[in-house]
Amino acid sequence: MGRIVRVITKDASVVCSAIDGCDIVSRIEQINHSSAVCTAALGRLALGASLMGFGLKNDSDSLTVRLDGGGPAGTLIAVSDSYGNVKAYVQNPIIELPLNAQGKLDVGGAVGRDGTLTVIKDLGLKEPYSGQIPIMSGEIAEDITQYYAVSEQTPGACALGVLVNTDLTVRCAGGFLINVLPFAPEEAIDTIERNLASIKPVTAMLEEGLSAEDIAMLTLKGLEPELLDDFEVSYVCNCSRERTERMLISLGREELEQLAQDEITEVCCNFCDKKYRFMSEEIKALLKSCTE
Repeated sequence: MGRIVRVITKDASVVCSAIDGCDIVSRIEQINHSSAVCTAALGRLALGASLMGFGLKNDSDSLTVRLDGGGPAGTLIAVSDSYGNVKAYVQNPIIELPLNAQGKLDVGGAVGRDGTLTVIKDLGLKEPYSGQIPIMSGEIAEDITQYYAVSEQTPGACALGVLVNTDLTVRCAGGFLINVLPFAPEEAIDTIERNLASIKPVTAMLEEGLSAEDIAMLTLKGLEPELLDDFEVSYVCNCSRERTERMLISLGREELEQLAQDEITEVCCNFCDKKYRFMSEEIKALLKSCTE
């Protein structure tokens, strides 16, 4: 079980959310049987989406982050609820790339840098809110930081890290997201910049035994931070047979009639790999709910 926290400065002008999400990224690797670089890429995106979705107002609210960077990993998608529980998908989970110039997994090369990052917030309104920016680096944390600066005009900082063992299991994974509110004093921003310049990478802090709360407190050190929220967080897929039936119905009558010719139709969830089997007679029954 992972942990997600939210810390706020005494004057309430800066908020930092932080996550220890090793279990989440481990589940991603188990579902996708992904290569190291894809585990790192999708893990970062999932943790970033979790931090972005954490704190949405209503239980039914959700946030989706989509990366279409043109890289060999293809499209990456992560969906978070208001508690930071998340699910994620990568189009091509097994690719191999040389290490980057820093000797690390080349996440930017896997994601690609010629495309867009899209954020969709479903807040229960008539239409979901959608914001989109060009991808900067494909390293994900920098792109999320840029998204807030450009699309939501909220300055801040995001850091994400996933450390993968040689046997492709996940050693540690986490991150933080700082949001600076418009009334934050310049002195607070200067303090945060000094803190970020002095702290170690997220994975190094986690390996040293620091908790999500410890990391969040370090980013806001000197600003009298206080713990605001502390929750367990998990990889959660909300697929169901009923949802799958609605998806099949949405395909339309012609497609369903073709599927009904097969004795068995199997539908696999991209997010959790769960399989739903429908007999021909069940597909024919769904046709009754299908509009012309």
